[in-house]
Amino acid sequence: MASYFSPQYLMLLLPATAGLYAITPQRVRRVVLLLASYVFFWAVSGSLIVYLLFSTLSIHHLGLWLELTGLTGKQKLAQAEPEQRKSIRASIQQKQRSIILLGVVIHIGLLLTLKYSQFFLGNGNTLLRILHMPAILPVPHFVLPIGISFYTLQAVSYLLDVYRGKIQADRNLFRLALFLGFFPQMMEGPICRYEQTAQRLWDAPKMQWHNFYLGGQRILWGIIKKMVVADRLNIFILNVFSGYDQYDGSVIALAAICYTVQLYMDFSGTIDVALGSAQLFGVAMPENFQRPFFSRTISEFWQRWHITLGTWFKDYIFYPVSMSKPMKKLTSKARKRFGHRYGPILTSSVALLCVWLCNGLWHGSAWNYIFFGLYHFALIFSGNLIQPLVLTVTERLHIDRNHVAYRVMQALRTCVLVCIGELFFRAEGLRNGLKMAWRMVTNWSFTPIVSGNFFAYGMDAADFILVVAFLVFLLFVGLAQERGARLGERIVAKPWPVRIAVYYAAICFLVIFGAYGIGYIPVDPIYAGF
Repeated sequence: MASYFSPQYLMLLLPATAGLYAITPQRVRRVVLLLASYVFFWAVSGSLIVYLLFSTLSIHHLGLWLELTGLTGKQKLAQAEPEQRKSIRASIQQKQRSIILLGVVIHIGLLLTLKYSQFFLGNGNTLLRILHMPAILPVPHFVLPIGISFYTLQAVSYLLDVYRGKIQADRNLFRLALFLGFFPQMMEGPICRYEQTAQRLWDAPKMQWHNFYLGGQRILWGIIKKMVVADRLNIFILNVFSGYDQYDGSVIALAAICYTVQLYMDFSGTIDVALGSAQLFGVAMPENFQRPFFSRTISEFWQRWHITLGTWFKDYIFYPVSMSKPMKKLTSKARKRFGHRYGPILTSSVALLCVWLCNGLWHGSAWNYIFFGLYHFALIFSGNLIQPLVLTVTERLHIDRNHVAYRVMQALRTCVLVCIGELFFRAEGLRNGLKMAWRMVTNWSFTPIVSGNFFAYGMDAADFILVVAFLVFLLFVGLAQERGARLGERIVAKPWPVRIAVYYAAICFLVIFGAYGIGYIPVDPIYAGF
């Protein structure tokens, strides 16, 4: 069971779970979901399921400990004299922060050890060789359990939300286990918060035909996006990125565009399958994409792309850093030195830098991912700096910033910047990424494009025509959704002959145009590796 697109998932685990869920009483349905989640994890990661078990047990205990510390403290405050309350509050806060620190060290530390020790120790050995030091650091090799980056962030957010008083610590270990291990979110997210899904999962509502239709069509839509577009582009992308020195800059630029499309279709398609799977059981997980390529700025793009990761970084890194006492002092000094407009921008950039360093590292333990994060930090920071100037210039030139032409220009500019970033994201190392970017600048030629030679690099003309046609169709779907159209609901509201015809047409389209069979290498979901 390699992914959500495998026959074992689509034809065995998901139907069997849905069938058992539908025929069992409410108290048993939650057990069905929990067992299915652990069967899925075990089928993908085997004995590495112990990491999920450890994370669940430890975060459950730490949450209860944190809440008990707070309740005990309140009792002491109620009995204490007024002059003693300040010191008691400080003591309670110190104990709770120690528990939080312990939880973060355990979970983030485990993630860092498993995912990044090879990177940091390997670079340490490189530095020692440069310094001509004889010492060699041992570099361990760990096997990563599936989804550890996702459920670790969920576990940490749960503990921090208990500390902040947003939620109460869950005394029910199995409800917490289901929240952390729910199988549709395990491989690529979305990263859910406890208050979003935990109780709904535990309530295990009865299956309804409405949810069944909506969930089923969302799953089918996700499969089409991945198998028709993302997997079809893979051979061309693989050939160019693995042998970039054989191609002109125009072909490399085309490969960067194709990879950006592939990544979006692959990731958003997988999320569609995940959200659709959850919807079969009446569980609404948070959306992870909101038509990001309509964005007018890089900042807006990241508010629409991998939304749950972005909000996690905002709530648990950006705000705590920017609202810390040292940053408040720095902001006050910056306002006096640079004014009320630029002072806060300069100081908030420190928190923004922390976010994008973490964002880059979260995606992988390599320098190209760190560069990817710093690249987007530089774009957002510079955008914030020049925004007042842009507003002034457009006002003086009487340019309507809401005009369609201006919005399209901004969206195209954002897409170009995103594609450049994805070039480094996909490159096999930072050095190769820089070489590919340099080759685009210094060795540009339209000859392969004009002559059609690039059709021999893994995709023929029919493949490209199909991809472009589907993207045009997706553009119109996105435009309708931007205007508030709920196309899935509209299909469900149609008479059953129309619904059946639409579903049948979609399945036929997938069967005819899906990239599978002889000549195609099965492509695992890209973000499952992060």
